[in-house]
Amino acid sequence: MTRRSLLGEEVVSMTAMGRGTDAGTGAGREAGAGGGARTDAAHACRGLEDGRASVRLRAALTMGTAPDPRFVDRLVERCGVEPEFFVRDMLTWALTRHPVASTLPVLVREVRSEHAQARSQALHTLSKIGDRRAWPAITPALLRDADEEVARSAWRAAVVLVPEDGEPALAEVLVTQLGRGGRETRLSLSRALVALGEAMVPALRAAATAGDPDVRAHALATRRLLREPDTGFTAAIEEAKRVVALGGAGREGR
Repeated sequence: MTRRSLLGEEVVSMTAMGRGTDAGTGAGREAGAGGGARTDAAHACRGLEDGRASVRLRAALTMGTAPDPRFVDRLVERCGVEPEFFVRDMLTWALTRHPVASTLPVLVREVRSEHAQARSQALHTLSKIGDRRAWPAITPALLRDADEEVARSAWRAAVVLVPEDGEPALAEVLVTQLGRGGRETRLSLSRALVALGEAMVPALRAAATAGDPDVRAHALATRRLLREPDTGFTAAIEEAKRVVALGGAGREGR
């Protein structure tokens, strides 16, 4: 993907821009540090609304390079509507650069948004911040969200934020999603379950005997990935499908 090269170009561009700003003009110097800071903040916020993705990217980079509590609401708001992945990535990075005390309340509120992208991006950002105080916001409803991208973001966030004594209960909820969606969704769920390690084994064992063949195959494939991490998901799922088709339950001892 060209996102990395584009980000690299933008970082270089932003560095050059920063040097120019640091040098300043006579008028800018006369405005004083406080007035300049206010102007820069307003300019960065306006940049997030620009029709050009490159400008929005630079604005997000600016906001992360020089964190300011005034940026947090705007960054979170933009995450919910930004169409470009590489810009959303930079928005998340910018939020991780701000104090958790500023970002956490806003992101926790955002996971309850009626807009799927807003929920998904808030969950993604919480997983990057990794502060377990956000754990109560990861509700069973989010883990079962009808929007697959939201659900996948919730799974990733959950395994990062869950307290150790909450892992078995989380596994119980996650296994209810086995067999859901296409390959990428199933792979995401398997990765989340494997990240829980042995804590998910009892829940997975029950799912491996489910009546739904898709659920059984997904459970068996996930169990194999836990025991044999080097096995690819495609190979694991194909073997599991063969086992289910033959009426078996896989290698219980593995």
